[in-house]
Amino acid sequence: MGDVMKGHCACGAVHYEMRAAPLIVHCCHCRWCQREGGSAFALNAFIEAKHVQVTAGKVEAVDIPSESGAGQRVHRCADCKVALWANYLGLGTDFSFVKVGTLDEPDKCPPDVHIFTESKQPWVVLDKRLPVYEKYYRRSEAWSEASMKRFHAVMDQRA
Repeated sequence: MGDVMKGHCACGAVHYEMRAAPLIVHCCHCRWCQREGGSAFALNAFIEAKHVQVTAGKVEAVDIPSESGAGQRVHRCADCKVALWANYLGLGTDFSFVKVGTLDEPDKCPPDVHIFTESKQPWVVLDKRLPVYEKYYRRSEAWSEASMKRFHAVMDQRA
């Protein structure tokens, strides 16, 4: 991935940039993501929120429930309502989960890991080269050392 990845909503009113590489990209197969996105899985780039910047248009934040009970804040185009990224509130607002499909070049942000595969659709064939978890995972098992360092830098600032 280059230094900056650009994205936009369906109507083109909102443009944004992801100004760093994601910490990790999840391909999530949980039923919640299936229902929310209307698809077999969700592809989310987990990144520090400070690296996601709106460059044009207006984004509205909508709080919705989540399976964890902590809720999530989904950032949508104010016009077409397409979800661009979310904050899972159990983790706080310091991290965003960018909807990879809204990137201009989503193919440059492939998944690093498959999660919640216990509920994946039976016709989805997983890439055996990637780690596969029936539920979630321990970050120390799935993340690179560089990503762990970035994550802890944010968490340490909270203390």
